[in-house]
Amino acid sequence: MPDGFDQFVTDRLDRLLRYATAMTCDRYLAQDIVQEALLRAQRRWGRIGAMDAPYLYVQRMVTNEYLSWWRRRASRDVASPATTIAALTPPVGDPAVHHAERDAMRARIAQLPRKQRAALVLRYYEDRSDAEIAEVLKCTAGTVRSHISRALKTLRADNRVMEVL
Repeated sequence: MPDGFDQFVTDRLDRLLRYATAMTCDRYLAQDIVQEALLRAQRRWGRIGAMDAPYLYVQRMVTNEYLSWWRRRASRDVASPATTIAALTPPVGDPAVHHAERDAMRARIAQLPRKQRAALVLRYYEDRSDAEIAEVLKCTAGTVRSHISRALKTLRADNRVMEVL
């Protein structure tokens, strides 16, 4: 393997997996996406490792892999992420209320359009600015604000529905 790549993976794999899991709402899909991104990064590590912030570059690769995975799968008949999440969530009788609430929120986030989901994860999980998110998603800062606003509006509406049920 190229110099420094092994150390990079050792130091950053957990963080990349957490990031991808937050974005995909599916830890198995997150593992696949991170693996694909790291395989591509390994082939180009000489150039990537010499950058000022190789982690941010690889993180962008993970984001792009997620977005392209979604485009590839959207054209096929595949179970929606919400269905996948529902199959993976613990039973309703789970005594850990915190975990149940987190899983419910992940299921609601999984139903958001992919760019809205990515914008939310970059903002609230990675604490990125509008400009940084716009650069990653290849759109304008205004579009980022629109994605986040619409996603939050949807999540708030879903939450009100959940409270009524």
